[in-house]
Amino acid sequence: MTEPRIEVHEDAANLSTAVAGELLSRLADAQASGAVPQIALTGGTIAEGIHREIARLSSDSGVDWSQVVVWWGDERFVAPDSPDRNSAQAQAAFLDAVGADPAKVHAMPSTTDAADVDAGATAYASTLREHGAGEFDIVMLGIGPDGHIASLFPGFPQLDSDAIAVGVTGSPKPPPERISLTFAALNRSRSVWFLVSGSGKAPAVAAALGGADLHEIPAAGVTGREETIWFLDREAASAL
Repeated sequence: MTEPRIEVHEDAANLSTAVAGELLSRLADAQASGAVPQIALTGGTIAEGIHREIARLSSDSGVDWSQVVVWWGDERFVAPDSPDRNSAQAQAAFLDAVGADPAKVHAMPSTTDAADVDAGATAYASTLREHGAGEFDIVMLGIGPDGHIASLFPGFPQLDSDAIAVGVTGSPKPPPERISLTFAALNRSRSVWFLVSGSGKAPAVAAALGGADLHEIPAAGVTGREETIWFLDREAASAL
């Protein structure tokens, strides 16, 4: 297990700029070495800010987005045109603008693509086996006030799954049906980045960094093989 690194930024705006800049730097370095980096995106309010900053900063970064493979840690199982979809938000905020290759952008199945969440999870696991590299270069994760990450919620049976992806029903956050990567998949990452803003998440951040049980605080269950970074604003870090 890697010792986590904690970066505290003044506010959500500064946090978003810092994360976007760090991501672009890492991607540029990976491509300079001849690699085709594979990353997993998250959703949520802080992700929206980061995605906007990626779009703003990309043109000067040297990153060739057509040579970046994009995945998601979780997705809402809704219609493909629903504004609730994490992939739709990312597509609109930056993927279209930076010239990502649609063949390398792997959105999770919608209600049009799969009969139910379990079928969608099985399909996404197959896609990851076929097009993945065996590990992610970077996994980005938000964290909820209850300590959930992706769509792995405290006390849910999916926390103990050894599958790659799982269907989730009865989510405590709407919409109720979701698809999520598991701990087994998320932990196959060289670098894990937690992106957290707001005082409401401060107790969960402190619990996760304090070694809480992953069944109570799922964020405690994911670490990078080489590094784990917690990007926090001052409010999110206020309980540390």
